Amino acid sequence: MEKWGLNQRLVFGLTQGIDTLWLRMHWRICRLQFPPTPNYSGDSQTGRLSRSHRLSSSVSISVPFSLNMSLRHSIEHAAGVESSISLSNIVTKSKLTLSKYNQRLVDFVEDVACSLFVGKCMKCLEKFEVQNDCLMGNNKQSMSPLLDTLKMERVSTILNPAYPYPHEHSRHTIMAVVVGCLFFISSDNIHTLIQKLDSNVKWWSMYLCLIGFFYFFSSPFIGKTIKPSYSNFSRWYVVWTFVAALYHLPSFQSMGVDLRMNLSLFLTIYVSSVVFLTAFHIIFLGLWYVGIVARVAGKRPEFFTIIQNCAVISIACCVFYSHCGNRAIQRDKYLHQRNSFYSMLFMKSEDGNSWLSNFLHMYELKDQICSSWFAPVGSASDYPLLSKWVIYGELVCSGSCAGPSDEISPLYSLWATFIGLYIANYVVERSTGWALTHPLSLSEYERLKKQMKPDFLDMVPWYSGTSADLFKTMFDLLVSVTLFVGRFDMRMMQAAMNKVPDEAKDGDLLYDHLNERDELWFDFVADTGDGGNSSYAVARLLAQPSIQLKTDSPMYALPRGDLLLIGGDLAYPNPSMFTYEKRFFCPFESALQPPPWYKAEHIALIKPEIPFGITDLHQYDGPQCFIIPGNHDWFDGLHTFMRYICHKSWLGGWLLPQKKSYFALQLPKGWWIFGLDLALHCDIDVYQFKFFAELCKDKIGENDSVIVMTHEPNWLLDWYWNETTGKNASHLICDYLKGRCKLRIAGDLHHYMRHSVVSSEKPVHVQHLLVNGCGGAFLHPTHVFKNFSKFHGAAYDSKATYPSFDDSSKIALGNILKFRKKNWQFDIIGGVIYFVLVFSMFPQCNVIRILQEDSWLGRLKSFLTTLCNAFVCMLQYSYVSSAGTLILMMSSYSFVPSKLSRKRRALIGVLHVLAHMVASFILMLLLELGIEICIRNHLLATSGYHTLYEWYRAMEIEHFPDPTGLRARMEKWTFGLYPACIKYLMSAFDIPEVMAVTRGNICNSGMESLSRGSAIIYYASVFLYFWVFSTPVVSLIFGSYLYICINWFHIHFDEAFSSLRIANYKAFTRFHITVDGDLEVFTLAVDKVPKSWNLDPEWDAEVRLPQQLSHHRRFPSKWKAASGPDPINSVRVVDHFVIERTKPNRSPRPTLNSSVKLICVFWSANIKPADLMQTRFPRCLRLEMGHD
Repeated sequence: MEKWGLNQRLVFGLTQGIDTLWLRMHWRICRLQFPPTPNYSGDSQTGRLSRSHRLSSSVSISVPFSLNMSLRHSIEHAAGVESSISLSNIVTKSKLTLSKYNQRLVDFVEDVACSLFVGKCMKCLEKFEVQNDCLMGNNKQSMSPLLDTLKMERVSTILNPAYPYPHEHSRHTIMAVVVGCLFFISSDNIHTLIQKLDSNVKWWSMYLCLIGFFYFFSSPFIGKTIKPSYSNFSRWYVVWTFVAALYHLPSFQSMGVDLRMNLSLFLTIYVSSVVFLTAFHIIFLGLWYVGIVARVAGKRPEFFTIIQNCAVISIACCVFYSHCGNRAIQRDKYLHQRNSFYSMLFMKSEDGNSWLSNFLHMYELKDQICSSWFAPVGSASDYPLLSKWVIYGELVCSGSCAGPSDEISPLYSLWATFIGLYIANYVVERSTGWALTHPLSLSEYERLKKQMKPDFLDMVPWYSGTSADLFKTMFDLLVSVTLFVGRFDMRMMQAAMNKVPDEAKDGDLLYDHLNERDELWFDFVADTGDGGNSSYAVARLLAQPSIQLKTDSPMYALPRGDLLLIGGDLAYPNPSMFTYEKRFFCPFESALQPPPWYKAEHIALIKPEIPFGITDLHQYDGPQCFIIPGNHDWFDGLHTFMRYICHKSWLGGWLLPQKKSYFALQLPKGWWIFGLDLALHCDIDVYQFKFFAELCKDKIGENDSVIVMTHEPNWLLDWYWNETTGKNASHLICDYLKGRCKLRIAGDLHHYMRHSVVSSEKPVHVQHLLVNGCGGAFLHPTHVFKNFSKFHGAAYDSKATYPSFDDSSKIALGNILKFRKKNWQFDIIGGVIYFVLVFSMFPQCNVIRILQEDSWLGRLKSFLTTLCNAFVCMLQYSYVSSAGTLILMMSSYSFVPSKLSRKRRALIGVLHVLAHMVASFILMLLLELGIEICIRNHLLATSGYHTLYEWYRAMEIEHFPDPTGLRARMEKWTFGLYPACIKYLMSAFDIPEVMAVTRGNICNSGMESLSRGSAIIYYASVFLYFWVFSTPVVSLIFGSYLYICINWFHIHFDEAFSSLRIANYKAFTRFHITVDGDLEVFTLAVDKVPKSWNLDPEWDAEVRLPQQLSHHRRFPSKWKAASGPDPINSVRVVDHFVIERTKPNRSPRPTLNSSVKLICVFWSANIKPADLMQTRFPRCLRLEMGHD
């Protein structure tokens, strides 16, 4: 009789790949030979294509026998047919059988059948495409895209299959191993283990500490996708070091798990799998190179992915062998085995309960699984060819066997099955990729391309120890400050390029094309270009034709601003082509697309590049944008800013008319905007001062109002740092504007705060001070600036803050709870620092004295004494640790803000370093104690470096005999590499053994007895475990330090919140110059920023003309929130105030040297309060007059 087991079924499943490949190729040929003819029948409103015609007109396909059995039987049962039947009959009979159900259920059965039998459902695409064509008729321009009928994720999955080996094997492996072990471990085994460990508390303590340290180390990677390569490396690193330490502790054999056997077997299978799969991939790439396989097969898998697959295969084989061993083959029929297994599952016992009632006693179930599912596939008599190879295993017969059996070990057949499945799946996916990607038409390809999710970047990791951008930022800042500040200034270069200063003032720097409008809406935002999600959330709000606000009265709409002002810091952490394009331009272009004819790579020779048919900037009715640079934009000497802002024409759908880094805008009703460039000096240069000063004297009237826009809010920063900056800017505001500056707006601080003047004995130079840096960068605290109250001698009061002072202080608590999760790359810096601090203290040979104390109090005293002695020893004899401590002390002192006195800086720095030193020394002693305990209990350092390999060779001879001498021949053929690779791999895996043996040699003979290579190996092995222990602790201490400093001392406001990388609390300010000249100010905010986005179906379905500008669209933004409230629906007003227009004097005396004379006639009448906004206004008559 034919023998059936899991191995047979798995091998039999290999034919599925061949059947699927044949099916897809056959279907492709049929599509080319018999193109489907549309037959529109059924409901005319839905335009459904006749399914019987659509599925049977081309070809009748038989069901492959090796497809998914359960789903296949379900469809066959619903259709009432046998195994071999045409697909069209299945669908037709399914429809007849299920006609009494909802039509959606019928469609579901058809879709399942189509997807199951036609290889990723290429005909399903035709179905939906034809439906859309019928729905929209012959109007191709208004054709609704595929998204109207099918979710884009499903289409993307069907036609663009993901890479078949994603970086999720580690999580699946851990889950499978845990479930498998719990399945085979009964409550009796657990009870035995508890009784054994209860007799000695120290083992419980070691288990608890080990599990705790490894849990906290791996916590940032649990349930969170963090840079797949690093995340998967960390997970496998944790498994490696944790298992290597765990198998030395007593005792998992009580649970039926022999870790030593599993580890040695795992490493052997792992090496074999790596060699085999590497050779396979090399051969496959060679076949691709010569053109035997499809070109799409050239997508090469990452080597790390191959490593993970080998690990998964090895773990599966080890789990099987540890619980089943080499079972004798069962000669029963497969049907009898299956029936006995199912009867055991579902038949009730004498007491009326099934086996589930006695779930913990599963010996019979385990025996059935091992003997039925994992039975051997045969013996040497069945496969004579294999008799020459060492694949025999012993027969499990409780010692009654005379010798090893000739039955083939199921371990080998299981490994071969997994390798075969891997190869078959890889070949099928690569070979059918051409058929899955090429039949798409151009329109289909464009639709699928649009359905991709946005490629937004995450928030900048400011505490990353591996970010090249941060090192470049530090280098650029160092060069800019030390070489260019005071020596070279791009603003002077801009002034020198203006050959005719008068023309420059009127053309390159002054823009008056908006001043003739009756009213004007404009927006202000700053500090964009950090996280893509937050920047796009703000840009999406800015791009909307109007924002509907929910108030007590009916909906209040704020139209889109005709002008957008951006207050600097366009991209973080440094200005470069990559950061500007990905962090700044990409979100804004997704929110409001540039014109169809615009080429982003082209440089604008003549600005502004207005659309065709418009002769002057006054005629352009679309949104425009003016930008000033921030300190981050100056890190490269303003090179990137000039290239992308001053020499480009469009920021998405916003026109960029400006040519210099500073400008002046003349707005309606006597309002002006001064855009100042403060550079890295925090002040304007002399040429900039001259331009604005002359503008104040010549063109700004006495009753005009000016909004001064700068990047840095020097009123807050000067108060915080207790210094004075921006003297030239203050001179311009105080002595030239003379009270006409009604509002100052700035960014740099990533929150919203508004202060308004309360009283002043001196003339008030500025009425309102507004900070809004919530354009996309990480959040800054507000409670640090709570006590600000004076500026230029005037008293100011805080009118609005976002977030509030209380919320801001609560957010800072995240430094204790989330610092490492937000800044996992800080592990590299923190772990290395801690290891340097204790480098010279390894090993502690006298640490055993702590365990010799009788009481816990005595052990604690001995522990503290050892800790103090280690610290004194470091100061007296150490070089590396002492130097590291000194450098850390100096760095900590420099890290404390200079606003504090030197004594307080020194005190805070010393306390900070002491906390780290105490923690690192405690961790060092705990690691040494754990090793010493294992050595004293003969769990480590028993027989040299190769303990695991020697034990494995002994077990290999017993369990995997070599009657033909194959191992000796393999050693000869590989020149000794075969046993040497496995030997040293096992030694490298067994890190605790290497540490213990080398530590014993040092304690017995001194450090001088070690060679340089042995010393490097010892410290490297110590570092691998000390890094796991130290990284959670260093992050906890550093996060606590930041929390204490920001909430108690109000220092480190930048460092303490950049660590949290908060993308929420985003806002922008919308201004409205009314018809009567007043300025309304609305600050709109979004509390929570979406983390994922999908294609907006309304944007996708909207009709678009070929040359239509995006600001004319009703739905201009491409992406909408995938989950949670969209920013359009969750936006709210956090601040609203009105700045009244300055009333003109009744009898103004004209200035003779003015080039423009204003004769103002003010109307007043008896009016009602309700009509005040419509009737109170000045009427101005402009008369052009010549110079004197």
